[in-house]
Amino acid sequence: MNKEFMKGLQNILCGEAIFLNEDMRKHTSFKIGGPAEVFLEIDNIEELIKVTNYCKKEGADFFVIGNGSNLLVADEGVDGVIIHLTGKLAEAGVEEDKLRAGAGLSLAALAAFTVEKELSGLEFAAGIPGSVGGAIYMNAGAYGGEMKDVVTGVYMIIDGELKYYSAEKMDFSYRHSIVQGLKNAIVVTVEFKLEPGKREDIEEKINELNAKRREKQPLDYPSAGSTFKRPETGYASQLIEEAGLKGTRVGGAEVSKKHSGFIINADNATAKDVKKLISYVQKVVEEKSGVKLYPEVKML
Repeated sequence: MNKEFMKGLQNILCGEAIFLNEDMRKHTSFKIGGPAEVFLEIDNIEELIKVTNYCKKEGADFFVIGNGSNLLVADEGVDGVIIHLTGKLAEAGVEEDKLRAGAGLSLAALAAFTVEKELSGLEFAAGIPGSVGGAIYMNAGAYGGEMKDVVTGVYMIIDGELKYYSAEKMDFSYRHSIVQGLKNAIVVTVEFKLEPGKREDIEEKINELNAKRREKQPLDYPSAGSTFKRPETGYASQLIEEAGLKGTRVGGAEVSKKHSGFIINADNATAKDVKKLISYVQKVVEEKSGVKLYPEVKML
């Protein structure tokens, strides 16, 4: 980035919120990727609007992240601006009968908050390794629950303005929301409607589901969660296993021996390793079953 662009950023943000050539391995659950040219920590809506408007005006590409849990960053890094939501944009609170959560808040932290406030309905999300914003983007779900079941509305920045979308307008479906089709839309705050519950019951349900995850998923290795979307017929993990691909490796990337729906960073994998393995899995599964698998992981 040129000096003039950086000077403009410094006029909006304090210097402590701006990082150059930031190692993206520290900001993704895959622990893979090269440096971000510019990495920003933004903790309020006003600055987020100013920065994104400035980037658009200057023709600078930007991408917003929360936990970086469904993200594969290229080995050579990312040109442009990566925006990490923190502070007020990663907090939760209860207003009247609704829970509000910032897009940068992790789902694990949100679940812990619901335990504290004795609110039931988000237990399914406690072990999903993502942020609230990412969960809305893809209508994240697990164990029979999805975001669409508990979300009442979403605040987004679109074309420099803060707009509210009711749940009905979010076009939620399997691993999909309207956000995916809105150019440069940024989820900032989400409203949830939960039910009163007993703390011990909520904790018990979360612990039960997390135990299932630990038993079935390769949580000891860095990954981006489920690598492929669920196909129209069958399950990705089943098709991959039936194709004889469990344990297949390319470099340091591996189809997990514990759960074949996961590609893991088994030994200092590169993004190139992961991409090659994804392509190989797609090719073999389609040859053997006729089913095309599509990645669920976002690639930068």
